[in-house]
Amino acid sequence: MNEIRLECQGLPCPQPVLKCKKCIENDSPEALAVVVDNEPARENVSRFLASKGYRVSVEEQNGLLTIRGLADESKESGTTDKNCAVCEVMSGEELESLSARTVAFITTAQLGVGDDELGEKLMLNFLATLPELGSSLWRIVLVNGGVRLACDGHPCLEKLETLAKAGVEILVCGTCLDFFGLLEKKRIGETTNMLDVVTSLQLASKVIKV
Repeated sequence: MNEIRLECQGLPCPQPVLKCKKCIENDSPEALAVVVDNEPARENVSRFLASKGYRVSVEEQNGLLTIRGLADESKESGTTDKNCAVCEVMSGEELESLSARTVAFITTAQLGVGDDELGEKLMLNFLATLPELGSSLWRIVLVNGGVRLACDGHPCLEKLETLAKAGVEILVCGTCLDFFGLLEKKRIGETTNMLDVVTSLQLASKVIKV
């Protein structure tokens, strides 16, 4: 079985996932090896390959991570991870079902500008009030300082956990977690990449930016 190897070390998000996507679309490989050099890329590529029906394994050597995907014939084609926004092109019926989907795009740990302590309290109140949107609330996307909300010890973590239990999808930027040294402290949501973020904003019927 021939294995296609993609050298993705040093590539910024979301290039490793985009290279995988292009390779699968063009070549439909039975086996694929993707070399990356950071944890966010490992999580994103592994999740993407799994969503495409590959059995995934990871090897680490000399600071590099090799993610291997082997086509799993036991899985039906088109099986997707519901949290992977770019896994499949949606059908017209699926797109229609998104007609009332709202994304909360949170870029900071405080709500508003002026006083950080007040901003933290306002953010807590904001998350506590989001359930009032009902079933229209689809996803919460956390980037930059907003990823702190999903981490151990943050007062907003409990509110996010409540929203997740209610069925709201929470996407947390892996590049941002890595930048702030918070990868090990994330407690809620899917570690994601910029392609997922952009696609979420594109598919949403309404975006609330904080």
